[in-house]
Amino acid sequence: MSKNRQANEFTGGNKYVLDEELAKIVNISMALEMPLLLKGEPGTGKTMLAHAIAESLRMPLIVLNVKSNMKLVEALYQYDTLTRLNDSRFGDSTRDVSRIEDYIKMGKIGQAFVADARTVLLIDEIDKADTDFQDDMLDVLDQMEYDIIEIDKTIRAKNRPVIVITSNAKKDLSDPFLGRCNFHHIAFPDPKMMRRIIGVHFPDLDTEVMENAIATFYKLREIDVVEKKPATRELINWIRALQMDPDFKPKQLTKGDIPYLGVLFKKSQDYVNAGNYINRRKMF
Repeated sequence: MSKNRQANEFTGGNKYVLDEELAKIVNISMALEMPLLLKGEPGTGKTMLAHAIAESLRMPLIVLNVKSNMKLVEALYQYDTLTRLNDSRFGDSTRDVSRIEDYIKMGKIGQAFVADARTVLLIDEIDKADTDFQDDMLDVLDQMEYDIIEIDKTIRAKNRPVIVITSNAKKDLSDPFLGRCNFHHIAFPDPKMMRRIIGVHFPDLDTEVMENAIATFYKLREIDVVEKKPATRELINWIRALQMDPDFKPKQLTKGDIPYLGVLFKKSQDYVNAGNYINRRKMF
């Protein structure tokens, strides 16, 4: 293996625990120059993977947060007609209003295309967009170019970005879209993997605190009446809260005395249901 290839391989980030299969699909996607589509429930690290890739490979990260009503052109560029009109009417701008180019602002995909250095482009929650947006976006990413019709100019990518696309699987993606991506499903971490993750974030954490907190966390995730189950992010924040409490004792978790449920459950009804379930079932 060449030194250049080794330098361009992703092996994980400082705060990102990477399993071997995911590392392979990231690196093969970069080698094949194909977008990597990640699915999995919220909190499995889909978004953080893009941050870890950018950190590891020392590339700028550009994030496109997809909205349900977003049009593809917004991700490519925006033409600021209002500012141009005001400049034309009041004449107090240093810009030449006859130069439409001065009123064109690149969107997130456009920024990745015109960047002088190769970037990591994260397209977050693509399942929020409609099918036309998804398929048209993949056309642009395949061709690595698009037209700005107002100035009759074609924007071509200076460097092909590393493309990571996430989906929470709330809406089916089209077959053509799926066919043009590499795919990986990030399963929720099992307790063994979770210990590795917690160990990265809390290298000096007391073993009893870690074991009791993780065991409690997974029992809380099993409560059927909870709609939004706590994810890894909530567990990390919960452990931080426990560490900051001078009166906290690890053994209290085994007795069902669970402080700071509001750190784990963010919806009012989930908070109430979890508390009632713990008290009623004496699950611990």
